[in-house]
Parts: sequence; structure tokens; C-alpha cells
Amino acid sequence: MTDPQPQPGVPHPGVHRREFVAFIAAIMAVNALGVDLMLPALPAIGRDLGVADANARQWIVTAYLFGFGLGQLVYGPLADRYGRKPILVLTLAGFLAASVFAAGAQTFPALIGARVLQGLMSASTRVLAVAIVRDSYSGRRMARISSVAQMIFFLVPILAPSMGQALLALGPWRFIFYALAAFAAVVLAWSLLRMPETLPRERRVPISFASLGYAYRLTLTNRYSIGYALAASLTFGGIIAFVSSAPQVFTDTFHVGSRFTLLFAVCAAAMGAASFANSRLVERLGTRLISQAGLFALILLSLAHLAVARAGLETLPSYMVFQALSMTCIGLCGSNFGAMAMEPVGHIAGTASSVQGFISSLGAVAVGSAIGQSFDGTTYPLAIGYLGIGLATLVIVYVVEDGRLFQPRMAPVAEPAR
Repeated sequence: MTDPQPQPGVPHPGVHRREFVAFIAAIMAVNALGVDLMLPALPAIGRDLGVADANARQWIVTAYLFGFGLGQLVYGPLADRYGRKPILVLTLAGFLAASVFAAGAQTFPALIGARVLQGLMSASTRVLAVAIVRDSYSGRRMARISSVAQMIFFLVPILAPSMGQALLALGPWRFIFYALAAFAAVVLAWSLLRMPETLPRERRVPISFASLGYAYRLTLTNRYSIGYALAASLTFGGIIAFVSSAPQVFTDTFHVGSRFTLLFAVCAAAMGAASFANSRLVERLGTRLISQAGLFALILLSLAHLAVARAGLETLPSYMVFQALSMTCIGLCGSNFGAMAMEPVGHIAGTASSVQGFISSLGAVAVGSAIGQSFDGTTYPLAIGYLGIGLATLVIVYVVEDGRLFQPRMAPVAEPAR
């Protein structure tokens, strides 16, 4: 098996690069909508299904993300064997069906089960988005394409809560899940009608214990691959902590009422701005310089935020400033960590993306849930959680880079199988 060297420009005949980027963003948006669209509906769902504990309602988000992390382990090998498009089509159809099941749930456990199923189906979107981009681009150009797609993708969290609020104005919370089904149907049609297969038949890998063992071993033992997957896991955990606890922070702590969707959008917009800046700078400055600068800034911001929260001086304006800037730092880290994790394992992109996604997603759920479930009516758990994330990630990056920070260099490509 040889490492493909994608060429710059239009990756596939008949598909303009702008449409390619928009399609990747749409794939990623399936997952983003699955998380963020129902945030305004959490209180209504709790009332309708008899869930009085506000922290318990966070499981509507975390159950989805648990399924999302678990499902990623299988889609990479399947996509490497059968191609990207068939797996995408099947799982989009599955996500559509799971959304309909969620809309009809009559009990909280039934809804949680449907959410896990939604996550299992949407897990393919993360694996396949990364693999399709890696099929078509490499290196810093891959990071730039990923950043542009993520910039578009980050518009979804900005708009999703407001969209969810609008759907609630039209009808019950179940409308939100029907809307998810409708969006999945649109992306499914787009995939069937416009997108070609990006993995040629000659590069497909039979599923066998030997090939899976080789790919898993390579992904898990290469220090760049596993190290940056763990780094991405921690920073993604910061996003989950914010998303799952945001309705409580804004409505219970700061009593903003209907302004919740707007204030949430401001924080999400900060991540979008960071991805836009990264897409413009990454080819010139490199993934390492940008991500490490963002990481150090996150640590300094968290220290300042912790001091303010600990002193009891937190206000809505101060929280908004700290949270938006922290999300900016996470935005500068996330896509670059993901791109660097894929650098040495591009020749097994599907399986590597699967393993890395499994690690980063389930690790993020554990980290984000621990912080979110610690909500005590103040912003202190978030502040100390972000500081812990920053420090732990810095240790990982330091070890991965062998103590050489802020030095532009490429990870060695792992030796392919003979």
C-alpha cells in the first residue's frame, strides 16, 4: 500500500473546489445540528418527559456524543474496504430514521436510546469528512481545506440554537428531530447526485484481522498520531463542557432568558473566526506554531478566569469575554491537532481517522461530561476545567514534539505495509 500524494486544485472532475468544501461542511453539519439544534428545547423535553434534574438533561447531548464516539471505530475499516460513498449513504439514511424515532419517543430512556443511535449513525460523518479530505489533499493544504470547511461548519452552532428556538415557536420539541431528518435527507440526496467516490478501487483494503491489526497498531503506536488525537480529545472536551452546560449557565446563573441563543452564538462565532484565521495563516505559519500559540493563550485565559470566578467577581460580560476568547483558542487548536494526527498515517486514512475519532470523541465525552456534571450554579467548574484541559494538552504536545515547541516541522510518515 502506498501513501497517496493528492494534487492541489480541483480534487475530482466535475466538482468545483468550492462545492467540495461546502459538501464537507454539510457532512460535518449533520453532527453539529444533532448536538446544538435542541439546546433551547432541553427544559421543554425535561418537562414533557418528567426529568426534573437540570444536570440530568445534559445526557440528551452526551448520550448522542457517546454514540458518536463509539461508532467511529467501525466506519474507517468499512470505508477503506467499500469506499467512502456507500458508507456515507447508508449512515445518512440511518441518521434520518433515528431522528424520526427520537421525534416519537414517549419516555426519557427511549429518547436517550434514540440519541445514542443518532450518534452511532452520525459518527460516519466525522470519519468520512476527514478521510475524503485526506484522499484529496495533504499537508498544510489539507489543513487549510479542513479549516475552510470548519469555518462554514461553525456557522451551524451560531445559528442552530436560534433555529431550534424558531422551531419551538412553531410547535413542540419533536419538530426539532423532524428538522434533523429533513436536513439528513438533503445531504443524502446531494451525496447520491453530485459527489463522486474519492477512494479508487486499487487503494481499497480488504477487511482482515491482519490489516486491521496493522492499521490499529500503526495508529496507536505512532506518537504523532496518538498524541495529537489525545490533544484533540481534550480540547474537544472543552467544547462539550460548554455546549452541555450552556443552557444552565446562561439561564440559571445569569438569567438571560430568550437572549440565550444570541449569547451562545457569540461564543460559537469566536470559534468560526478562529477557523477562518487559521485557514488564512496555516500555510504560511504552520500547524504547530498556530496550535501551540492557541494552547498557551488558553492556559493564560483560564488562569485569569479562574481568579475572577474564585473571587466571586464573575459577571455576564466577564464570562462572555473569557468564554469567547477560550473558544477562539480551542478553534486554533482543534483542526490543526486533527491534521497533524493524520500526517503520518495518510495511507490508512479511513481506519486511522476511525481510531483517532474514537479516542478523541469518547475522551472528549468523558472530559466534557465531568466538567458539565460539576455545574453548581457558578462558572467556577468551567474555569478550572479549561485550565486542566490546557495544562494536560500542553504536556501531551511537549512529549509528542520531544520538547521542541514552536518549531515548524513535519511528522515522519509511518512506514506502510509491505
